[in-house]
Parts: sequence; structure tokens; C-alpha cells
Amino acid sequence: MASVFVQADDFSGAAEVGSCFVQHGLSAQVLLGTSTVPEAHDAGTSFAEPAADVVVTDTHSRGLAESAAEALVKEAFTGPEAATAQVLFKKIDSLWRGNVRAEVSALAGLGFHAVAAGALPQLQRSVVDGRPVVAGTPLAETDLWQAEQSAPPADIPSLLRPEDPSSVQTLALADVRSGSRAATLAMLLDSDQPALVVADGETVQDLEHVVDALLELDFQSGGPRIVLVGTGGTADVLAERLSARLARTAQPGAQTDATDAKAQGAARPVLAVVGSASKTAQAQLATLEAQGFTVVRLHPQYAGASGAYAPQLAQVSADLRAGHRVAVTLAASKVDPSGSARIVQALSGFAAEAAKATPTDLILTGGETAREVLDAVGLRRLVPLAAVQHGAVLSRADDGTLVGTKPGSFGDDLALLQLYDEIRERRGLAAQAPATNLSPQDQPSGAPMTTEVNNTEQNALPYVAVTMGDGAGVGPEVVVAAALDPQSNAECRPVIIGDALRLRQAADVLGIQADIQSIEDVEDAVFTPGRVNVIDLALLPEDLPWGQLSPVAGHAAYEYIRVASELAMAGKVQAICTAPLNKEALHSAGHIFPGHTELLAHLTGTEEVSMMLSTPKIRVIHVTTHIGLMDAIRKINPDLVERTIRRGHEALVRAGIPNPKIGVCAINPHAGENGLFGQGEEAEKIEPGVKAAQSAGINAVGPLPADTLFFLAGRGDYDLVVAMYHDQGHGPVKVLGIEAGVNITVGLPVIRTSVDHGTAFDIAGKAIADSRSMVEALHQAAEMATRPAVAV
Repeated sequence: MASVFVQADDFSGAAEVGSCFVQHGLSAQVLLGTSTVPEAHDAGTSFAEPAADVVVTDTHSRGLAESAAEALVKEAFTGPEAATAQVLFKKIDSLWRGNVRAEVSALAGLGFHAVAAGALPQLQRSVVDGRPVVAGTPLAETDLWQAEQSAPPADIPSLLRPEDPSSVQTLALADVRSGSRAATLAMLLDSDQPALVVADGETVQDLEHVVDALLELDFQSGGPRIVLVGTGGTADVLAERLSARLARTAQPGAQTDATDAKAQGAARPVLAVVGSASKTAQAQLATLEAQGFTVVRLHPQYAGASGAYAPQLAQVSADLRAGHRVAVTLAASKVDPSGSARIVQALSGFAAEAAKATPTDLILTGGETAREVLDAVGLRRLVPLAAVQHGAVLSRADDGTLVGTKPGSFGDDLALLQLYDEIRERRGLAAQAPATNLSPQDQPSGAPMTTEVNNTEQNALPYVAVTMGDGAGVGPEVVVAAALDPQSNAECRPVIIGDALRLRQAADVLGIQADIQSIEDVEDAVFTPGRVNVIDLALLPEDLPWGQLSPVAGHAAYEYIRVASELAMAGKVQAICTAPLNKEALHSAGHIFPGHTELLAHLTGTEEVSMMLSTPKIRVIHVTTHIGLMDAIRKINPDLVERTIRRGHEALVRAGIPNPKIGVCAINPHAGENGLFGQGEEAEKIEPGVKAAQSAGINAVGPLPADTLFFLAGRGDYDLVVAMYHDQGHGPVKVLGIEAGVNITVGLPVIRTSVDHGTAFDIAGKAIADSRSMVEALHQAAEMATRPAVAV
């Protein structure tokens, strides 16, 4: 008898939920369909017989008509597994796609209360005032529904009950976070008639509050049972809360199926099927291709035509028989939503035919595609084994096939490659993929950090002082994420200068485990997975509010920089990486500097430095920065232009670009167009500096019209752009890559990098800050740092 019954509308979601429970020590099975007929237990399968703690049913109903989806959900929740389960959970898509209205309506039709907790903080997806929000932007204003035939919902009550939104109760964020949340929820559900409640949520703690309230109510109120409706993040919290209780009553041996030894039999070829046209999925496919996968692209125009893909099928089958790894995808960046069902069927049919060539392990992206492929190859039941990233799950099927699955929009560029590595390890082979570069909020609970550095290698890594920034902003959150990032720890030895208490609070906000240890000096740092080393200045009060201007936090931010500068000048660290400070808070504390750059120059006794912005698409160095435009034009002169070009050239050479091509912006439109615009500033202020740099052997070109130069640099013609003033450089950078943008100060005794965003008071303390820029800043600091042996 299962203790928990889960219904999901697609396979990748079902596998995701199953893996959540497995990671928390419970056994789980995923059934493909609502029937548990004996065929799933035929002799000859590799499954043990004891019942699992958790049964997850994939009704495969996301793409069906509403009436069909509703009928399947009713069938699932009236089956024997649901009837005997202690807890009922309905998995929904974190972007509210699919037949959510019809399937939640089915629960009411069966007499269940439903509580919808639809936040997924791990991917910055939240519910505020009953409205779905993604990374601070209303879902309805994003392009995340571009592959859907309908518009995204503006609010959840209108989605769930369009005929009567007011009948949907809301558990507001204040109620979720209050001590009386269980009583409030019981009042909202206090009826013999099925009630529907939407719970706000922004953080993992918010989900914990909702789950704890339901457990306090014993998943029942006023007579009807309660079904928890939620995302994979909700499921993970539920699994954590239930694990201790259910582990005590689990049948002996029930968990052995999910936690058996890694070896899973002889190695097999691997077939990856990428059925998502999302940029995320295609980037993951590109990583597979770079690691040796043969990629076959099928044009969707011919989907369904008889024999359309016969040549490709013959080649893929031959490659698999030869033991090669192959990936199949669509030869299109966008797919017409009206033809998506036909295309998915064609893709899955192709994959199933190819897999018949020889026993093959599978990697499947996109829930609809995954289920269609599994149905086509005849698999009916799977056991989740492990998650390599949030939602990226490896399972074992009836016949021993290893199946990696992942929703199309989930994960970083390494997600599919990590699934491939996990398959190889389960088959007793060495992993080939690079180590994960996940930020901790994306790292699934219990997932191993695979990047390891031996002692000799670690001693050669540069120390990087990471300053915490303004403690009232997002700095503590992104710093914790970056310091825990495995790839960062493989590249450098990060030591945080900040407040240990605030970092622990940030880790709690993010819902991650971090061993935050205070140290006296850099040499005291110990680098092990999950540990964060902090030179703790203990300057912030415990009750410092998130998101509010604070002179105390401003002064603390100054002190973090001061200490980091002293460590750099003493040669104890080889680079500095800074989280954002708030200039108003800094000034209110009596430290009058325009920003980090000028403060660091003052503290290190450096007369002149330059700001360089770096993104994956473009790098920009500035001749002038934080001064007015008229003042900037007056300040620009040939010597300053030459020195800026030289600093940029030296920084790029240091980063491994031996002969960088540098484009220099003009001041006026069209570079003055031979005196038509401006007063000859290009000839007077810029050209001599460019020529002087060229005479020194630097590959510099200019002055060039800024609009043309940025276009050329964006497509890769130039390694670096020299901008004349602040907004000339910052505007294009923020368009082309602020999410992973890094601010680099060149000209200091050591390199200094920083995020290219501010303190973001509006989202501080809400677990939705994007840590990618901070992770990239730490990567750039490690890449451009001096080595310990030659530190100044």
C-alpha cells in the first residue's frame, strides 16, 4: 500500500516528483497510465515486488482535450492506489501550462478540497496576490508560452474557475507566513462542499509553511480530503516533511530498488531525443554535440509523411548498433503549436524505431516527447534513481533500460550531458561530462557535487576575496550561491569577506544547506564541498530587514571592501570579486565615493583604473564612467584613450586572448562624418590615442561609429569595444547579456570583478535573485587572477 499517491500530466513531471521522494529516502514507482494491471509486474522484469512508499501516475493528459484530461484524473484519483494513500498530490506545471483547469475541476467533482501551492523558487517562479510571476515579471508578460496555442494566465483564480474566479479562495503571502496559517487554511476549507484555495509563495519557506499547515490538518478539513496541488518544488518539500514519518513504516526492502548498487549491467549505446525547441534545450543539445554525440535533425515539415525520414533512420540505427551515441532533434528553432502533436508523434516514432536496432539507453527532453517515446518502445513502469539537476532525473524501466528525462525549459547547458554521465556511471563506465556549474538553488536536494580538486591542484588555485556587498540587498544570496558552485571551487579558492550570520540567513532563504564557517585569515580556509569560508566582520544586526536602505549595511559594505583591499595589497588574495553595494547607503554612512571602482582605486592607492564589462557576447571597456556627459567629453584626451586601450589589451591577454582585436568608439554619430557632426572631437581626442596604441603593436581600430561597432562586436568581429562614456558602453551590454554580465576593474594591483547589476532591494530576501552573474564574476576573477606563486 502506497503512503503517497501522485498524479502528473506528463512524464518528465512524474519522474521529477518521484525523484524528490527517492532523494529523501523513500521508494517510488512511476506508472505510465492510470491502470496498475498485472502486465506491469510480468515475470521477467527487473523489479522487486514490495510496494513502494510513493506511487506516481503519469496520465499523459497535458496535450489532450479538457474533457479527456478531466476523465483521466478522475480515474486516477478513484483507483486503489489513491484510495489507500495517506497523502494525495497533484503535480502541475510551474508555468501553469496544460489542462490545469480541467484537472483541478476533476478533484472537486470527486469531492476533494484542493490547495494549490504553485511556486517553484528554484527556478524563480512564484505566486503573488494570486498571480503567476517569473523572475519578478508577470507570466503573462513573458514569452514562456510561445509554444502554446493559448495566452498565459494573468491570475490563477481566473485560470482555475473562469466562470467564477471569486469562488477561489486565496491564502495571501502574509497568511502563509503567519503563525496561524493552519487555522486560516482550515477556515477557508471549512465546508462540506469541495473548496479551492490558491496559496501565494515566493520562497522554499513559503512552500514549507503550506505543507506544514496541511500536515497539521492531516490533509482533511470539514469532511472532504485535501489534495495538494503543486510543482516539483512543492513535492520536494512534501517529501522532506514526510520522509521521517514514512521511513519508519516503510516495508523492509521497499527502498532497495531505488537505492541499489550503481552497476546496472552491460554498457549500451545512448539515444537522446530533444523534443523541445526552447533555447535551453537547444543549448543543452549543443553541449552533447560538442562531447561527441552525432546529432540528427529532422525537419518538422515532413512529419507524418510516409518514409520521410528513412535515410536518417537507417543511419541512426546503424550508429546505435555500432555503439555510438546519437541525438535526434528538430531542424527548426520554432515549431507551429498547431502541429506540435503531429511532430511529437513523428519524433517519438522515429526514436522508437531506431531503438529497436539494439538495446539502448535513452535521454528524453520534453514531457510529451518522453512519454510518447516510452509508449512507443513499450515501457510501462519506472523507478526513479537519481536527479542530476532540478527536474533532470534518471530512472530505470521495466526491462532495465536507463531513462534520463528533463522538462524542456529546465536546467543549465550541462543538464543532458550530466544525465549521460550518470548513465555511464550506472553502466560501470567513467563519466565524460564536465562537472556541474549549477548554482545551489538549482542543485536538487541530495544531488552530488561531482567537481573535485586534489590537494596539489587546489594549492595552485588563486585565492579570491568575495565581498558580500550591501547586506540588505541580494548580495548575500548570490554570494552564497557562487561560493557553493562546484565549478567555481574547481577554479579558485573563494573566501567571503562579510557577515556569517547574514550568509546563514541567505542560505535559509534559498532553502539550501551550507556549512558556513567563520575564519580569522585566508590561510585558515578549508575547501570541501558544501563549505563556505567567511572572514566574519560581524557588523550587521540579526534583524536587519531585507530590501531597505540602511546606513549600517552601507558602512558594512565599505568595510568588506577595505578588508579585501588590504588582503590584496598584502598578496594574500590574487583577485577580488564583489557583490553589489548601494551608493545611497554607502553615502549615508559617510563614505562618499561614486561606486566600487573609485573606492577600490582609493583604498589601493591606484591613480587610474578602467571599468570593463564582460558578457558571453561582448566586452566593453570605458574611457570615462561616473561623470556627466559634458564632463566626460571634456575629460577624454589621446593619452587617456591610449591608456584605456592598453589596459583592455593587457586584461584580455591575461585572460588567454593573445592578440585581441579592439574596436574604439567615436563620440559623435557616424564618427563625426568628416566634420559634419560635432567639433572634430574624433580627430582631436581619439585618433592620436588609437595610433599610439597601434604603434605599440596593439590590434586597435577606430574611431568607429558606435552603433556599427557594437553590432560588429556582437557578432564576434571584435574582442573588445572601447566606449567613450558610461551609457555608450552600458546600454548595449545590458541588452546583450546582463544576466551573465560581469564588471571588471583593470589597473588595480589585482584583478577585480563584480556582478553587472545592483542591490535589487525589490527582490532581496525572496530567493528569486539570479546568481548567474555572480557565478560568472567569480569565474572571470579566477580566470584573470595572478597565480599564488606570483602574487603581488
